[in-house]
Amino acid sequence: MSNRPDLVIANGTVVNSFGRQHAHIVVRDGRIEQLIDATEAAPEAERTVDAAGMLVIPGGVDGHCHVAQVTGRFRTLDDYRITSTAALWGGTTTIIDFGIPRDAHETPLEAVLNKKRLAEESRCDVALHGSVVRWDETVPWQLEQLAAEGVRSVKMYTTNRGSTMADGDTILKVMREMVRLDGLTYIHAEHDPIIADCTEQHADDGRIGIEHLHRTRPELAEEISVRETLAMAEYTKAPVYFVHQSTPGAVDLVTEARRRGQEAYSETCPHYLTLDDTVYGSQFPEWYACCPPMRSAETVAALKDRLAAGAIHTIASDHSCYDLSQKRERTDDIRAMPHGLPGVETRMPVTFTAMRERSGPEGEDALEAFVEVFSAGPARINAVPGKGTIAVGFDADLVIFDPAETRTVDGGALHMGTDFSPFEGKTLTGWPAVVISAGRVVVDGDGFHDPGAVGRFVARKGFTEHRDALAWPQESRPATYAAS
Repeated sequence: MSNRPDLVIANGTVVNSFGRQHAHIVVRDGRIEQLIDATEAAPEAERTVDAAGMLVIPGGVDGHCHVAQVTGRFRTLDDYRITSTAALWGGTTTIIDFGIPRDAHETPLEAVLNKKRLAEESRCDVALHGSVVRWDETVPWQLEQLAAEGVRSVKMYTTNRGSTMADGDTILKVMREMVRLDGLTYIHAEHDPIIADCTEQHADDGRIGIEHLHRTRPELAEEISVRETLAMAEYTKAPVYFVHQSTPGAVDLVTEARRRGQEAYSETCPHYLTLDDTVYGSQFPEWYACCPPMRSAETVAALKDRLAAGAIHTIASDHSCYDLSQKRERTDDIRAMPHGLPGVETRMPVTFTAMRERSGPEGEDALEAFVEVFSAGPARINAVPGKGTIAVGFDADLVIFDPAETRTVDGGALHMGTDFSPFEGKTLTGWPAVVISAGRVVVDGDGFHDPGAVGRFVARKGFTEHRDALAWPQESRPATYAAS
């Protein structure tokens, strides 16, 4: 019986969030067994992939995906087979989805267990967030059960009254429970009274079609909600994570809270870094129906500045797979149309394209920072064991990344189960050449090699269990540390 490793990625430049090295990566049983300096000979293996002249980065961790999501009368058109396949095509090897109650009859625990069953057909690894809409006496017990399942975060919405919105009392009580259970509170922050009033005024004036979306959800609504939520998090001492922040003001509020010692994190999405509100005056404004909406060009530029300064901790897709027929059903009324954009497959090139604009030739100066927001940060903040780093003991989730490859986006040629991309026709730089998930080559020059329903459910650890890793200064983070 051969004792050769299963796979060797030879001669590549390994890029982690904390530095880079020329090395051979030795893989056995789906994990990284060794990193060998590239000046030495690569060991023989069952399969060798030569990465000479290429970069090898950790597989992406997308901390914000919606798969097979039911919201009101709309359901996204994907399933875990489709979305996990698209994720792998885009260099993402772990997705974190949400168990959001479909209606008042589905409990938070039932919503997560349903998603966990659906995820059995995934091609890549899957973790889950819970969600609470309304408080009752069973919620503490349900959150305990979720923690036992390895679901250590709960999302709540401060808007969307009548569907997913949680009131302030619920948010405060859930934050307390998450502290007790060593978890992380996720927040969609938009101030509902402002949005409801602004939307009503626009409706009264007959300006309620998709071309007016950005005017009905002002930046002020997002920033006031972030401020209020941070106050509740400070009061309860709860770690808090803000999804899809679209304004520099919202990011700055989180930065200020961190300076006061709060555990607070900012996520943004590729579309907020690359698209502005002029898209709502374009030929196809329905392609950009999402909440928060796109902001002004000045706001986009300032948000990029915050990313370049390291104030944004993760970039997630907020993937929601509606198609154009669903989007176009009610373009006359933004209150009746589905919001959300497909993006799990394009997260890598859109993010890298945005970041390389502020760095040296071919994005050379942005590589470690890119790995941080694409892979390492999402894994570390969400306490996903074994992910986000190329080090001994970690999962062999790897991407041979070409920072110079340029492609023009064709939404119909992507694999997300929909018929459009909000980045249609845009030229993007930085694409995966080879994708390896759990030690299996799933994407290479020959296309996609379907591994079957091999994706694992990843039980996450408690937030403070990763406290030491979270606290390490970027420049002193070790090249090898415990994967579990």
